[in-house]
Amino acid sequence: MSALAFTIVALLLSGPVPAMLARASWPLRAPRAAIVLWQSIALAAVLSAFSAGIAIASRLFVPGEDGRPTATFTSEIAVLGWPLWAAYVFVFALTLMIGARLIASVVNVAIATRRRRARHRMVVDLVGSSHVTTSQLCGHHPRPLNGGELRILDVAEPLAYCLPGVRSRVVVSEGVLNTLSGSEITAILAHEHAHLRARHDLVLEMFTAVHAAFPRFVRSANALDAVRLLIELLADDSAVRTAGPTPLARALVACASGRTPRGALAAGGPTTVVRVRRLAGRPNSLSLAVGAYVAAAAVLVIPTVALAVPWLTELHRLFLA
Repeated sequence: MSALAFTIVALLLSGPVPAMLARASWPLRAPRAAIVLWQSIALAAVLSAFSAGIAIASRLFVPGEDGRPTATFTSEIAVLGWPLWAAYVFVFALTLMIGARLIASVVNVAIATRRRRARHRMVVDLVGSSHVTTSQLCGHHPRPLNGGELRILDVAEPLAYCLPGVRSRVVVSEGVLNTLSGSEITAILAHEHAHLRARHDLVLEMFTAVHAAFPRFVRSANALDAVRLLIELLADDSAVRTAGPTPLARALVACASGRTPRGALAAGGPTTVVRVRRLAGRPNSLSLAVGAYVAAAAVLVIPTVALAVPWLTELHRLFLA
């Protein structure tokens, strides 16, 4: 029953639960807490999937007539029967596949993303204006916006994004400098600086790896899409504290259609309308944030107490028999 329960929890947390959460509107008013909740759901889904596989493996070594675990295929099949044994083996193999895919996804996403950013960083260093700091660009700003050397591209279209990493870059186009006012430039730079300072790219990498690890028939893109929006909201909140909501809204609209390279975190994009409406709406809610944090803790703790403890007790009894 523990294996079945773990499997059901893993399927729920990788499909229906993310779908319901993605349709909710409250995360717009508690983006940081919502990201924590999404992380808890993803972690609980992975742990439940692994726990199901381990529980299945323990059932493949069920106690024999002498009370000790069986150790051969024939004895396992004799005790469990062909249908149940085949089902156990299938679920266990699926769990091993997810584990292997998760490890491979983490490595592949990390390597591919860093290579992509390194190549693009080399390009912007070659073609962009170098050795320009954000404090030099926005002399009216009361303090320098640390967290990435600025590169200015000779592009007429308003464009702003950042390349996270050890040698981070903030990239803006001439269109931004010619179109936006000083306060709007400050807002857009504060937005990109927030991405670099908080390392939002690492959050995205984790969700990208988990998304790629689960098989297509059980995974959902809801978590990845929602987290992409939420980290933009966090950067927006930081920019609002620096320059105010109106300059940021105008800057976001100006940069909405700008195309950015893969691996970069851009100020504009397809979520601009939602973000601009949010700037004119109600502020963040502390009560919603607290509720989300409590839910995140419950998602991790309740399955552990309700499912893992009885299973661990049974496993301990089995191997001490």
